[in-house]
Amino acid sequence: MAATHIALFASGLAVLLLLVQGSPPAPVVQCRSGNTNCTVTNGYGAFPDRSTCRVAAVAYPSTEQELLLAVSDATEKQQHMKAVTMYSHSIPKLSCPGGSSGQGLVISTQSLNRSVSVDMATSRMTFEAGITLRALLDAAAARGLALPHSPYWQGMTLGGLLSTGSHGSSAFGKGSAVHEYVVGMRLVVPSPVPVNGYYANIVNLGEDDPDLLAAKVSLGVLGVISQQVTLQLEPMFKRSITNRVVSDVGFEQTISSYAFTTYYGDISWYPSQGRVVYRDDVKVPITTKGKGVNDYLGFRAQPTLVVASLRASEELLEATGNVEGKCVLFRLQVDTLIATGMGLKNNDGGLLDFTGYPVIGNQSDMQSAGSCLRSAEDYLLTACGWDPRFAGLFYHQTTISIPFTTIADFIADVKKLRDAHPDALCSTELYLGFFMRFVRNSTAYLGKTDDVVDIDITYYRSKDPKRPRLYEDVLEEIEQMALFKYNGLPHWGKNRNVGFLNVTNKLGAKLDKFVSVMQKYDANGLFSSDWTDAVLGLRGKEVVVQGDGCALEGLCICSTDDDCAPKQGYYCRPGEVYEQARVCRKIKSVEADGLAWSA
Repeated sequence: MAATHIALFASGLAVLLLLVQGSPPAPVVQCRSGNTNCTVTNGYGAFPDRSTCRVAAVAYPSTEQELLLAVSDATEKQQHMKAVTMYSHSIPKLSCPGGSSGQGLVISTQSLNRSVSVDMATSRMTFEAGITLRALLDAAAARGLALPHSPYWQGMTLGGLLSTGSHGSSAFGKGSAVHEYVVGMRLVVPSPVPVNGYYANIVNLGEDDPDLLAAKVSLGVLGVISQQVTLQLEPMFKRSITNRVVSDVGFEQTISSYAFTTYYGDISWYPSQGRVVYRDDVKVPITTKGKGVNDYLGFRAQPTLVVASLRASEELLEATGNVEGKCVLFRLQVDTLIATGMGLKNNDGGLLDFTGYPVIGNQSDMQSAGSCLRSAEDYLLTACGWDPRFAGLFYHQTTISIPFTTIADFIADVKKLRDAHPDALCSTELYLGFFMRFVRNSTAYLGKTDDVVDIDITYYRSKDPKRPRLYEDVLEEIEQMALFKYNGLPHWGKNRNVGFLNVTNKLGAKLDKFVSVMQKYDANGLFSSDWTDAVLGLRGKEVVVQGDGCALEGLCICSTDDDCAPKQGYYCRPGEVYEQARVCRKIKSVEADGLAWSA
């Protein structure tokens, strides 16, 4: 049966390359009566704890005045609030208000989506917070300007990507985080006393205002980013990209030198295959010939039948313990990505026009992808692969930044685990394996504390929160190794709960400065929630959620066997390479393993 799924998937890839339509995502806010009695989710249909976020109402301001009124009314009632973006692609529970369930307000930035102004003399443009990255890039390109760096997924909004510290890949200059190019911002914040008749205030933060260092990566706890975010852009240029596949032997020793010699380079490591894909990606003059476009295959509209079949095959292979089958299936995926240029198109002509490297195109066309968001409605014949309206992809994402100074040691440790369990990491290779991007040290209080390699690891998540994964222990050990042995920082918009353990200690004095600004603008914590309090170490909240099976979903690190799935043969045990780790390991015989381990 698994072979049938693999054959269907292979034939479906050819169909994927011909697709021109797709179903745009459904709204993340759904209400029972007008704009009241609502639920809020994210673009994947599930938060890490799988809880349901219920709110009293949603507001859709289309002007700064309407936004001011919404914040004022909620502040007067002491109602908790959160901003929610159009597609809400953050995995953690950042868009759910605090306070009692069902009593909060979410403020959608969906209608705050315009370009505001441009200063051609300084190459600066001002945008509203709800504009999507795709619309922002197009608006800048129409003026002959380019955003120097951006995330690779263009479905994010400006306010959302800034609030979570989102980035591209570059170790040059200020680096690849978009917030490094913010030179001005307006916020609407609560006011405990009326200001001109409103219990809210508009705050203007200029380029030299120290509070901007808190506002430009804020997790949404200061207020709502308003009508004006001003970005420092640059004249349009082109990029030249070549994907280069090599053996992974010794590649960890080249990561730093590669990052500091390749302007936009990134690395995809497929550990079970022993392959590395270097993306040789550099700036070239605007006069260079080429009309290339980045239309990454994973972000195109995909046939739901094919994706559902892929997911079904993944579930079957998990259920039957067929890790070899997963390796075969996902190697086919990687081979297809490489053969099709990872979705790069040479001349903006169609879906089958990758003709070879280099692919050269304008910065605005090459820096991000996401055509599944812009396709015409086809009633779920096709969609983004993770759309929760059908049985498609469902995954965990561990995204941790490790300093350049220790990245080679980290990779060497992962290789030790890989060599001990050659098939254990196949599950990551459906999703670009270990995907590495480069980010510079930041002045933002919640930004990176070092020059780092940001590693994305995406992997299977069961629909059943009590069902363990194949080789669960290996990925848990890698996660804990990155976080604790190598002192990695989590990406604010990704990760399971355990990714945020001890983050307050890692940020140190920068966190103290951030909290000081937060208390200045929202002393009563109306824009805070249990989740942001836990992450920031406030009000006694904790990021871990204890309970039977909690370690399976990354809600806790196991300390007893019950935190795993002992009835299914998974017990809490020390790590193999990083022995301080505590992981859920499949044990065939508890007696053979010795007495049950106790922390």
